[in-house]
Amino acid sequence: MQGELRVLGACPLDCPDTCSWVVTVEDGKAVGMRGNPDHPYTRGALCVKVNRYLEHAGAADRILYPMRRVGPKGSGRFERISWDEALEEISVRLRAIVDEHGGEAIWPYNGTGSLGYLQGCEGVAGRRFWNVLGASRHFLNICSTAGNVGLVKTNGTPGGMDPENFALSKLILLWGTNTLTSGHHLWKFIQDARAAGAYVVAIDPIRTRTAEQADEHLPIRPGTDAALALGLLHVVLAEGAEDRDYLDDHTDNWEAFREEILRHPPARVAEITGLPEADIRALGLRLAHTRPTGIRATMGIQRHAGGGAAMRVIAAIPGVTGDWRHPGGGVAYSTSGHIHLDIDTRNDLLPGPVRTLTMTRLATELDDSVKCLWVYTANPVGSSPDQNRIREKLLREDLFTVVMEQFPTDTVDYADIVLPATMQIEHMDLHAGYGHMYLMWNEPAVEPPGECLSTTETFRRLAGHMGLTEPSLFDSDLELAEQLLSSGHPSLDGITVDRLRKEGWVRLNVPQPFAPFADGGFPTPSGRLRFPRGAAYVPPHTAAAAGGPYPLTLITPASHTFLNTTFGNNPELLRRAKGPRILVNPSDAADRGLAAGQRVRVFNAGGGFEAEVEISEKVRPGVVASAKGHWPKLNPDGAGVNAVVEERDADLGRGAVYHDNLVEIAPV
Repeated sequence: MQGELRVLGACPLDCPDTCSWVVTVEDGKAVGMRGNPDHPYTRGALCVKVNRYLEHAGAADRILYPMRRVGPKGSGRFERISWDEALEEISVRLRAIVDEHGGEAIWPYNGTGSLGYLQGCEGVAGRRFWNVLGASRHFLNICSTAGNVGLVKTNGTPGGMDPENFALSKLILLWGTNTLTSGHHLWKFIQDARAAGAYVVAIDPIRTRTAEQADEHLPIRPGTDAALALGLLHVVLAEGAEDRDYLDDHTDNWEAFREEILRHPPARVAEITGLPEADIRALGLRLAHTRPTGIRATMGIQRHAGGGAAMRVIAAIPGVTGDWRHPGGGVAYSTSGHIHLDIDTRNDLLPGPVRTLTMTRLATELDDSVKCLWVYTANPVGSSPDQNRIREKLLREDLFTVVMEQFPTDTVDYADIVLPATMQIEHMDLHAGYGHMYLMWNEPAVEPPGECLSTTETFRRLAGHMGLTEPSLFDSDLELAEQLLSSGHPSLDGITVDRLRKEGWVRLNVPQPFAPFADGGFPTPSGRLRFPRGAAYVPPHTAAAAGGPYPLTLITPASHTFLNTTFGNNPELLRRAKGPRILVNPSDAADRGLAAGQRVRVFNAGGGFEAEVEISEKVRPGVVASAKGHWPKLNPDGAGVNAVVEERDADLGRGAVYHDNLVEIAPV
């Protein structure tokens, strides 16, 4: 009999907190999991979703063996086959596609189902293999691209504040972020700040759990955040509270940006944002006279037509106020900009230039030129825009679709071959939170069930089966981890694989408290913050399209019980989620004769989905909200929220526009 073991690991899911966890193993079975009490950010707590991770890993609908389609595409009918059969069929099909159509006919489509640097979207899994074949590049733009590009244009990096330093802030703006649902560990630091007298403002179209706990909630019109930022800065200038020394010493384009600010007085901004002018002025005065001010903005804020511009202007605020001087001041969007691993995907292995296909354009770019779609760490039928057209494209008989998965998602139903994937407690991985300053190690706690393989091992076996000889295709997970840590960047000094495996997590080699731009030093060509030139506010699509047949702006926020579509099949979390719901303001409900609990269809020209009405003043008039994460095939009508999300781009980085779509509602 084996004794009890405590195995250190890390949550792989698409959340800024990237928790450190401890798995208790008895006789080879995982019998307990908790947040690591020794980790400074996790502090012993997991979220309501991940608390069910062990239950989820042992679920009855777990995919345990390779499978081949036996029914029509989309039917989800499969037969079990061996790994040798699966690898042989895949090898034959891939060779034929490359020989007849070239490697670019293969689209490796991965997503944020895991953020691991070994097994997930952040790192090396599969990329070297695809380069050897000359496959098309995959542009993973679904999550944070518009905001990342906006921040890079202003600061040279998406990296900003250390979120732990919110404990030192005196004014905290939670801007377009529902902290208590999508990264609740930050709340402990906000509570520390409040205990020391900080004032917390939630700027959000929805009165979320977080907004209800804040000192003040500003229910902004979706997509107008850049205008509000300009209006607040107008008050700062009127008060003469700009930090002129910081502006002179560490910024560029100030005079042009100052003129743009002056074109946005609070009265004009009130018309754009739908907020009372008095509230804008009051918050502007707080911003003008409170140091340090910390701004937390996460990915939801930039999922509209002007998302990149919004993050550009929000990032400009601490450059005007000088908040970058102070620990507890600045903007925190993604700490990924402080992570300097050596992600060597071996682009030298490519046979020549290849095209790039865009994740959020699957409905358009999955055309006849794509002969193989290979999906891993992703569920595009459930998560990507323009759901109905994606389904149509996946029905093509000449499209060879392989899906590596843990559960029978909507996307799996369209596969020709399904390969069983390990879950986090069954493989090793290296992680870095995009909401804190720690590298994390995940040690496998148990053996994989059935015939599940890790992503890295699947590609190693496939490379061998195809007779490929490039040595780097066969690097072990530990070798890949060593390579990732070999960048030589000072932030990684003293961090080794051995140390990570022993300790479970290590803080990046940066000061604490961390004020990255206190003395300038922005990673831009000039070393200075770059204010926007010209028009800094890009209106949402919904503003330009107002007055048409679809008068309601739909936003699709994160669910409290699912993480994207992960856990969307968990029975207990499904019960808590209570099925698809649509939040409707009382005035909009009255105009349509809707009653609470009524079944309605939410629709536009792209399609529709059914949901139950929840009448609430949590949303302002003209705005409706329905949480993402429900699996379409588990909904009564077989559709999800992305049936009405258009395949359009944000202003920067081709980001997605999940919160910038117009719909109408009618009873079923």
